[in-house]
Amino acid sequence: MPTVGELSALYENVLLGPRRGPDVCATCFNFTAGYARCWACAYGHPALDAVAPISYSIAREQLHHALASYKRLNGDVARRLQAILAAILWRFLVLHESCVATAANTNTNIFDLVTTVPSGDPTRDHGHPLRNIVGELVAPTRERYHRLLRRTDAQTGPRSFNPHKFEAIRRLDGPAVLLIDDTWTTGASAQSAAAALKAAGAGRVAAVVIGRHLNREWHENDRRIRGIARPFEWQACALCAKPVGSPPLSG
Repeated sequence: MPTVGELSALYENVLLGPRRGPDVCATCFNFTAGYARCWACAYGHPALDAVAPISYSIAREQLHHALASYKRLNGDVARRLQAILAAILWRFLVLHESCVATAANTNTNIFDLVTTVPSGDPTRDHGHPLRNIVGELVAPTRERYHRLLRRTDAQTGPRSFNPHKFEAIRRLDGPAVLLIDDTWTTGASAQSAAAALKAAGAGRVAAVVIGRHLNREWHENDRRIRGIARPFEWQACALCAKPVGSPPLSG
């Protein structure tokens, strides 16, 4: 059976580590055009205390396809993608959960509870493979995983913040909660989930997302993406790595 290192290594050539620096959103690590935060984070509803994307996920490229396919396909292909994504998350958390906890000011090195952002479609949430990844496949989260949230009937756009989009399944008594999601586009779902957790009594809430979605075609994104240092560095995460200057122009 392949190890976590062997499985996660299969995607090392496509993982792109987000880093703080000029024209990078201080919250979600989106590229900006001269602003400290992207539009969604600057004018949204910041319920999360920290956000840690493992990698950028470039539209229509390999990681993007994996994050879309693992929950849409069935059979051996889906199981293999789930195993690879689980290995990426496992390896990251072993090395950097303490970085996320520090950024969220939890006063501990790990979170008390771990949960997932529910699917926006209530009919898909019960069997969503992300719950299996976090609750069964990833050893660092297995014993702490609880299903804490469910989708409500509140009407909201797919990328719009709504504190009533999700509701807590039970009351909480101040635990620090780590939210796991597969993809961050605007962050509306993760922020809505964090708001629901805090309304139910959670303490500090942070999110780890496997892929921070980017489009190459937006403004200078293609140049910025080509300037990201490679290979992927497991020992440095978006929160603990030294900030970088603007990436140089690539020939």
